[in-house]
Amino acid sequence: NILQTVKIHFQKLYSSLHRIPQEWAHVDRVGPTEELELTFALKQQNVHLLEEKLRLVSDPDSVQYGKHLSLEEVASLVRPSDLTEKVVHRWLQSHGITNCLTVRTQDFLQCTMTAETAERLLPGSRFHRYMRDGHYLVRSSAPYSVPNDVHHHLDFVGGLHRLPPKGLDLSKKQKSKAGFHLGVTPSILRTRYNLTSADVGSVQNNSQAVAQFLEQYYHPADLAEFMAMFGGGFQHRSEVDRVVGTQGGGKAGIEASLDVEYIMSTGANISTWVFTNPGDSGAGCRHLGKENTFRPSFPASSPYVTTVGGTSFKNPYKVTYEVTDSISGGGFSNIFKMPDYQTTAVNSYLKTVALPPKSYFNTSGRAYPDMAALSDNYWVVSNRVPVPLVSGTSASTPVVGGMLSLINDQRFMKGLPALGFLNPRLYKLNGKALFDVTEGCHYGCLDEQVQGQGFCAAPSWDPVTGWGTPNYPALLAVLLSD
Repeated sequence: NILQTVKIHFQKLYSSLHRIPQEWAHVDRVGPTEELELTFALKQQNVHLLEEKLRLVSDPDSVQYGKHLSLEEVASLVRPSDLTEKVVHRWLQSHGITNCLTVRTQDFLQCTMTAETAERLLPGSRFHRYMRDGHYLVRSSAPYSVPNDVHHHLDFVGGLHRLPPKGLDLSKKQKSKAGFHLGVTPSILRTRYNLTSADVGSVQNNSQAVAQFLEQYYHPADLAEFMAMFGGGFQHRSEVDRVVGTQGGGKAGIEASLDVEYIMSTGANISTWVFTNPGDSGAGCRHLGKENTFRPSFPASSPYVTTVGGTSFKNPYKVTYEVTDSISGGGFSNIFKMPDYQTTAVNSYLKTVALPPKSYFNTSGRAYPDMAALSDNYWVVSNRVPVPLVSGTSASTPVVGGMLSLINDQRFMKGLPALGFLNPRLYKLNGKALFDVTEGCHYGCLDEQVQGQGFCAAPSWDPVTGWGTPNYPALLAVLLSD
């Protein structure tokens, strides 16, 4: 059976790639009666039609530009077939699994079961407890399989293997030099990107959101303290309007605090929800025996995400022009092909710049990031304590997100639809309304071939800082012209 052969090969490949990162210490084997939550991704229908619809509503040259689908319309398009739902539900029920929640589109099931049941359901899986920095997670130490008649109807099962990446680096030492500014705050960002105190939200039907996928949580008291310290120069909100899901207990997480505080101080005075962040580490590195390749990150490398890279001030003590932050994530996907909206820009870069060896990256893959913002030396309030020296693209991403929320605010005032998926329009701008970043490189593999260096910034688009960083008034002007 050809399909069966392909499936077996996939499992062997997955087994060879699956490793528990060294920073996660093994604690113990999970007991058979301990309850687990697993997520089952059912095969969607009409994905090609959804992709085409997204292209049309996101292309400013299309007559359908801005005519976004409602959630109900998306659900009717991609909902799994009756056969898929029947097969998956019957498979789960045959193992006594009935405690499941679903979503509006019916393509995800989140089910609770014992570890013993999970290991019977997914042969090969073995659940263990792991710990990093006092945080515990249960994951399988081995790959899993599903019956042949079921795997045609599933994309994947979540909750077995993926682990949160390492958190933000707080170890950078501040140089002791007289006259340095104290780090990036909302006022520094507004100065650099030309936002005034009047650039805040004002319409009622606008909102923005943060998704917390690292099992970290923000604390409302931290947000209030942050705004009291750093939000005095502009109208703002000091509370999240809605939390979807369950906020965990214990200490606040730096990443979660950073996201909420900076999207709400940049996209100031806009209703914000929290759902309970491009990766850092430069080009990344995958070690394959004696040879290495760069390791693209996900979801940063998805063609359906506007990915934000990271920059630093040229002079770390003043508001100057920006250069590459060496931890800025960027590169080329090994999974997703290069989307049409970026081929001209990316191919121009590939033809004009000195590159790492071609064996290190996929020249035909989706290239990222798309744009950038400051990602170095932020102030954050976490657990009621002001924390300096916070760095990472988890900082630059909410800053850009907040600015786009402000632009949506102005579009709504003119009777225009929300921007929606930005990339097709962003690439048509060819760098207009952004500060081009042309200096610096990010990290790559530490080996003889590339000696720790990944890609380097260049004029126009590059896989370190994208098209550059936002000049807010200019970006607002071009994105208001429909």
